[in-house]
Parts: sequence; C-alpha cells; structure tokens
Amino acid sequence: MATQAEASGWDLVIEPPSGWFDLHFRELWRYRDLAGLFVRRDFVATYKQTILGPLWHVIQPLLTTLMFTVVFGRIAGLPTDGVPSFIFYMAGTTVWGYFANCLSRTSGTFLANAGIFGKVYFPRMVVPVSVVVSQLIAFSIQFCFFLLFYVLFRARGAPLQPNWAVGLLPLLLLMMAGLGLGFGIIISSLTTKYRDLQVLVGFGVQLWMYATPVIYPLSTMNEKYRWILVANPMTAVVETFRYGFFGTGAFSAAYLAYSAVFTVVLLLAGMAVFNRVERTFMDTV
Repeated sequence: MATQAEASGWDLVIEPPSGWFDLHFRELWRYRDLAGLFVRRDFVATYKQTILGPLWHVIQPLLTTLMFTVVFGRIAGLPTDGVPSFIFYMAGTTVWGYFANCLSRTSGTFLANAGIFGKVYFPRMVVPVSVVVSQLIAFSIQFCFFLLFYVLFRARGAPLQPNWAVGLLPLLLLMMAGLGLGFGIIISSLTTKYRDLQVLVGFGVQLWMYATPVIYPLSTMNEKYRWILVANPMTAVVETFRYGFFGTGAFSAAYLAYSAVFTVVLLLAGMAVFNRVERTFMDTV
C-alpha cells in the first residue's frame, strides 16, 4: 500500500476491500465524528416538522402497550405469568421495538444512501452503525418511561421482584443491536439486486414479533413446540429482560448463550456480506 502510494505521488490510495473479512475497524473508528453526525441526523430527522416531536418516542410504545393490554390481555385473556398485563406488554414492546427499529432502518442502508455513497468516500459501515446508536437513544427514552411505570406498579403492590439478571441489561442491549445490525445489513446487501426484499421487511418483522414471546410468556408454550421459539435468538433476550425485572419467566443460561453465539456469528457473516457488496453495489442500485 505504501509503495503504491509513493509511486503514484499521492498520500492516500483508496481501494475497495480485498477480502470477505477485510473490515477496517480502525478506519471505522477514525470516522467516528461522521458517525456522530449521522446519529444526530437519524434521531432529529425522524420526527422533524411534527407537532409532538420526540414525544412520539413515548407515545408510540404507550399506544402499542394499551392496544396489547386491551386485545390480548382483556379480550383474548392471554396469561402473563402473574404480572400485570400493562407492564408485561410494555416490557416486551420496549425490548422488541429497539431490535425491530435497528433491523428495519439498517435494511435500507444502500438504497437510502446511494446518492451519498456515489459521491463521497467513507467507510460504508458508518451508516448502519450510526442507525443502531441513534435507535439506542430512542430506546433509552422508552426504557426510562418503562421504569416510571415499573416503579408505580411496585408502589401499588404489584408482584414485581427484580433480581440479579437486571445486571445483564448491557449484554442484552449488545445482543439486540448485534441481531438488528446483522440481519439489517444482510438484507440491505441483498436488496441491491432484489428490491422486493425491502417491501417484505416490514411485514416480516411483524410476523417475527408473533414468533417471539412479546405478547405471551414462553412458559405457556407447549413443550412440543417450545423449541421453535427457543430457536428464535430474540426469545432469550425478551425472557431474560422480563426475568430480571419481574422475577418470572423461562430464563435459561443455555438459551442466552445460544442467542449470544448466534449474534456473533450473524454479525460477522453480515459484515462479510456487506463488505463484499459495497465494492460493486453502485453498479446495481
């Protein structure tokens, strides 16, 4: 690289990645200021020129929780492991919302930013990483809102027993971010050639939610079919979150370890595919 740069008379030679795992993490860190600008753009632009602005980060999960409480809690009568249905569903929507938003927004990386990618050089991975960080800000707001109701329900005598698993929250956040980023960048890479995948993302995420114990606890599932839900890497995340704050649920260290390994493998595979596609995506977008 240095010899080629000296021979050409330039200080820097920009070349496409040469291998599947030529990921340039150091270069990604060097562009952290740009990532910060993208984070601000993503967070501010979401509700720009709206009346309520950032309040939508609270209103959306609140309305979703109310709907789940009425439909699944009151009408359908689904069990919630003895936890008040409102706070049970709020916990599920808070966790699921972060993962789903990360996946949905990173899945459009190449198509949404084709104009920028075609004019300016920077590590393309900066964009999906910035999406994950900006959604973390939104999650923090919603999590504080969840804690407010959690304290209120405990003050009213609800059987909520927090335990040591609350300390696993940083790990759960990393897993949610990794799963959302991994699936998102794989889908983004594939949509450079197959645009209909972008249409299926929203529908697929909604279906996936029903295959995750968001509106029902894993403990209510028949043992014969439980393995299907356990194979879903988000199942252990949701169940561990609830177990930590409520003291109920089907927590399992084995399930959580499986999800963690799945996340790492998925993230490495996603970055490899993303790295490969970014070399030629301008020819197909």
